[in-house]
Amino acid sequence: MITLALDSSGKAAGVALLRDEELIYESYLNNGLTHSETLLPMVQSALEAAKTGLSEVGLIAVGAGPGSFTGLRIGMALAKGLALPRQIPCAGVSSLEALAHSVFLPQGGCVLAATDARRGEVYYAAFRREGASLLRLCPDAVGRPAAVLDLLAGEEKTVFVVGDGAKVCYNDLKEKVPLEPVPDLWRLGRAAGVALAGRALWLAGGAQDAALLRPAYHRLSQAQRERLEKTKEGKVQ
Repeated sequence: MITLALDSSGKAAGVALLRDEELIYESYLNNGLTHSETLLPMVQSALEAAKTGLSEVGLIAVGAGPGSFTGLRIGMALAKGLALPRQIPCAGVSSLEALAHSVFLPQGGCVLAATDARRGEVYYAAFRREGASLLRLCPDAVGRPAAVLDLLAGEEKTVFVVGDGAKVCYNDLKEKVPLEPVPDLWRLGRAAGVALAGRALWLAGGAQDAALLRPAYHRLSQAQRERLEKTKEGKVQ
């Protein structure tokens, strides 16, 4: 089965193709252009390069968040546009879990996926390698880096950190937890991680109709937060 994966939840855009568990194509673009400009052409290039078409795709995996609100909506809209006319099942995967799938972990190794949520906060989740799978250690959450201390308490071996929140977590927690940011080249993750997380969800029976895809924001938008603050202050009629 061919899995088409779309990643637009963060700064970089990515597209990948798996044939079963074999990666046959992957592209990564981090040049400042908006995902609305780049993602569809990247999909077209992927299918052409792999000499395949959407008729052969059995699953579309897409990063569902947390992440950039606009980026998530772009990825979801494209996944729906490709899947609905062809009735291709979809897997909306945690963008943090996809980040964790993007890096190599030794058996028993632990990875913290952390992305910038602004206002001094990060979206975060931790995972441990068990066999061929990743064991989730907590639900996706948002908070200041100190929020992960209890989660990682007692870890004696190096905990690898991936995502654009890696540096802030490392700087805040390096004296308390044995953290190690992954190299810059791998820090923003890869669409292959989305593909692997999507295939795992499909194997577990978690694929769904494209119409049911929903982004997982995990927090209110800035406009909603500002309105809520004004409401509390009595400034909104």
